[in-house]
Amino acid sequence: MSMIPVTILTGFLGSGKTTLLKRILTESHGQRIAVIENEFGEENIDNDILVADTNEQIIQMSNGCVCCTIREDLRATLSELAHKRRDGQLQFERVVIETTGLADPGPVAQTFFMDDEIAELYLLDAIVTLVDAKHGQQQLNDRQEAQRQVGFADQIFLSKTDLVSPAEADALSHRIKHMNPRAPQKRVHFGEVPLQEFLDIRGFNLNAKLDIDPDFLKDDAHGHAHGHGHGHDHHDHDHDCGHDHCDHPHHHAHDDDVKSFVYKANKPFNATKLEDFLGSMVQIYGPRMLRYKGVLHVAGMDRKVIFQGVHQLMGSDLGPKWTPGEHKVSKMVFIGIDLPQDLFQAGLDQCLN
Repeated sequence: MSMIPVTILTGFLGSGKTTLLKRILTESHGQRIAVIENEFGEENIDNDILVADTNEQIIQMSNGCVCCTIREDLRATLSELAHKRRDGQLQFERVVIETTGLADPGPVAQTFFMDDEIAELYLLDAIVTLVDAKHGQQQLNDRQEAQRQVGFADQIFLSKTDLVSPAEADALSHRIKHMNPRAPQKRVHFGEVPLQEFLDIRGFNLNAKLDIDPDFLKDDAHGHAHGHGHGHDHHDHDHDCGHDHCDHPHHHAHDDDVKSFVYKANKPFNATKLEDFLGSMVQIYGPRMLRYKGVLHVAGMDRKVIFQGVHQLMGSDLGPKWTPGEHKVSKMVFIGIDLPQDLFQAGLDQCLN
């Protein structure tokens, strides 16, 4: 059986990964794609957005720490997918892994080289990184994860270039080129990426990765046994991870400020009140609101409303119709730095009919 190609889709919070992935899944390319998602937060909202118009296999891996636990979770998930495919339970030709926006993609890529079974079954095709042109410079200044996402990329897509001047886009592109001269760059609009520039680009070159991170294939120094053939005792997570890119809220420095919370409501939203409230919150807390999105039940509408934002940029779109008998519930997730959860909760409650 030929090896299954895998694409890792990464990019900082709000760069447009879900938009790109949805477009890839709904294009009429005739390919079956299994999607593995790792979300930062208690509730995986992307699944609702993506499943709207597609029957692809979507595997959720919520709350995984992408530098420690997810490697074992990911290994187990990939192994299970391959077994189900072999038994005829699932049909897919390739896998796309969408990492959380706070992830360093390096350890995810490591999975394909540190475990014999996975190395035999899967071929890592490429790491594709999205960079938000509007906020990319600041993210690269402030966040090591954003820099590593660019550094590990085989293909880079600049999103939201319509929101900046050509000079600003060029400056960001120039900076990225200095950080990673080997990855081609392309400017994209709302995830409009030619399939041939996303799949089968054969971009993952291990030697190039070693140039970026000499320790890429070394065993972790914090107690996991990740060697070939015996990568099964990964379960001892009673440690300080030693990296500042994990997603465990109780271990790592950046998680003291970056947190997520979920808001749910069974009553419908009043559209005007909600717009006014969110507008005022974005005015006050926008710089600290890294990423926020949701699937909303709005009074008087028979369709779901897909709501997304990053910093001060916020937008909504009409989603699919609520199906007969479907429980109409609004779900929103906010990822940010020291956001006043109580204030958001109370304000959103006031917007319900």
